[in-house]
Amino acid sequence: MRPYILAETNWKAVENSSYEIAILPWGACEAHNYHLPYGTDILEAELIAAEAARLAHEQGSKIIVLPAIPFGVNTGQHDVLLDMNMNPSTQFIVLRDVIETLDRHGIHKLIILNSHGGNDFKTMIRELGLKFPKMFLCSCDWFESIDQKEFFENKDDHAGEMETSLILYLRPDLVLPLTEAADGAAKKFKYQAIQQGWAWAERQWTKLTESTGVGDPRKATAAKGEKYFKAVTQKVAQFFIDVAKTSNGDHYI
Repeated sequence: MRPYILAETNWKAVENSSYEIAILPWGACEAHNYHLPYGTDILEAELIAAEAARLAHEQGSKIIVLPAIPFGVNTGQHDVLLDMNMNPSTQFIVLRDVIETLDRHGIHKLIILNSHGGNDFKTMIRELGLKFPKMFLCSCDWFESIDQKEFFENKDDHAGEMETSLILYLRPDLVLPLTEAADGAAKKFKYQAIQQGWAWAERQWTKLTESTGVGDPRKATAAKGEKYFKAVTQKVAQFFIDVAKTSNGDHYI
């Protein structure tokens, strides 16, 4: 039993405990090229949250990791078989109910550990912050925490070298041989404004890539995944620790 993982602990342990911070892992259920499982984003969210929380727990943080939300925004993949979509409006309702429970129980800090590029919680946090003024709400994209160039030859977008290396390390039993993987070639928008990042439009996935992958996975290794996982979880853990020990109302310098 890991006492910082809510799904594994029990009322005997929880009843007389107090928590400084809650972590909500949020993933997605979607195709990841030919070789990775649909649950890639869920596994990453759960395992990174758990390891970062372990490190924070060992440093004395009173932390609790909530069960992961397995569905993300996949409106751009609506025609990919069994890519499960949860609309942003639905995410808002789910998030509101989670926050309402935490607020009622006196846990006034929540970090959403996001594991899916299609999820965007900023506008939800703005609105829910007004409804729950005691709460410190934030989201954290673990995949943006460290420059991939330090670990990988090819930048990952979706099911490329980084994600494949991670799952090879974390759950190799769920990865097909890399000879089964496509090269992750994908089209880009023809508009420079979108390519440069100052304009945006949703990508229609089946017009973008045949394999559902974006990014070449073929140089992925478990060893790369292990190094990256340890670096990411240490950095995320420090963020958890910093937020946990900071009093609400004292988040600025």
